[in-house]
Amino acid sequence: MKHNRPKNLNLMTVRFPVTAISSILHRITGVILFIAIPIVLWALQKSFNPAGFAELQDGLNNNFICQLVFWAIVTAVAYHIIAGVRHLLMDAGIGESLEGGKRGALAVIILSAITAVLLGVWVW
Repeated sequence: MKHNRPKNLNLMTVRFPVTAISSILHRITGVILFIAIPIVLWALQKSFNPAGFAELQDGLNNNFICQLVFWAIVTAVAYHIIAGVRHLLMDAGIGESLEGGKRGALAVIILSAITAVLLGVWVW
């Protein structure tokens, strides 16, 4: 059998549905959190003595890179929690329909964007 279907290999022209975007972002934030584990453990270990705590505090108050990394980690945690709650609600039977899934995914993205902005205000 001969397949003459057109093939679109340009991923920039593919339009993903909002549910796919939400799912992909949930996976990406999971990877970010996995990568952030050593950073968070290092900061926790450093914060156990007063000199290390003062150094961390100084870095978070005066170093833009430290602030950006902290904001990225906290934003990834927030998105992952919000999307995780959506998945738990879907496991309980809430929002399982196609329309409910779309609304839930959109709500996750909107709530996460608002949370990211609020966390940015808090960090800076």
